[in-house]
Amino acid sequence: MGHHLRFLTLATVFLINAVLGIAEAQTPAHRSRTSVRHHRAHRPARPSSGSTHYYTNSEGNRVQSPTFYTAPRAGATAQCRDNSYSFSQSRRGTCSHHGGVKRWL
Repeated sequence: MGHHLRFLTLATVFLINAVLGIAEAQTPAHRSRTSVRHHRAHRPARPSSGSTHYYTNSEGNRVQSPTFYTAPRAGATAQCRDNSYSFSQSRRGTCSHHGGVKRWL
């Protein structure tokens, strides 16, 4: 009887792991969709609208938000991987919602 009990225990553990593996395999697709929505929410303003957006940085300074331009503007400190230009005054967090820094200016 001990052999059957051990077999049932192992079978149960195997079944639970299989179910958890299936659930885990489905999770990245859900995260992927969330990432896309999150990325779109932080898309920088296009200059064609004529309005420039600003944020207050960790030092309390008003800084222009990353913006798409055809060439770097005065004060730009980095080009982000989504091709927007950042005006960040510190390296930490620069282009964090824009794919990271493509190149420092």
